[in-house]
Amino acid sequence: MKDIFLLSVMTLTLMVTGIQAQAQDADDSDYLSLSVGWYDMNDDEDAADFRIEYRDGHKYFWEIKPFAALEVTSDSSFWVGAGVYADLEVTPQVYVTPSFGAGFYDEGSSDKDLDYFLEFRSQVEVSYEFQNQQRAGVGFGHISNAGLGDSNPGTEILSLYYHVPIDGMF
Repeated sequence: MKDIFLLSVMTLTLMVTGIQAQAQDADDSDYLSLSVGWYDMNDDEDAADFRIEYRDGHKYFWEIKPFAALEVTSDSSFWVGAGVYADLEVTPQVYVTPSFGAGFYDEGSSDKDLDYFLEFRSQVEVSYEFQNQQRAGVGFGHISNAGLGDSNPGTEILSLYYHVPIDGMF
């Protein structure tokens, strides 16, 4: 719970003070996001992490937009869920993207038991947008049960992202 609280405070601080979210077109691009990363980087579970996400470009409140994601590791564990994110424009090409979601987790053949079926994913990503609106970024995320289970081991993931606007795919 402490980790989620700290990330929430950091996200709120970024939104309110340090970074001024600049207005974008009302119809921002929807993105197909692909990622590869290092799952459980702070523990003994050396596994690869693979993600595919749909990031809706429609703003529902201020800069808040929805996403849906599937995350699978090389040890067959997975997280499937949905949540919200905000694209905060630092410069015309650089974005900071905090996100928070909830989803179903299964440890698969991994030794990483997160001790509950419902897990929350919080993440901060920094990305660079190219002229064609594609983006490359680095994300740091945390998955945790927020104290719902008997224990709350959590896990950290370091990810490399590539985002492709869906309207540019066809």
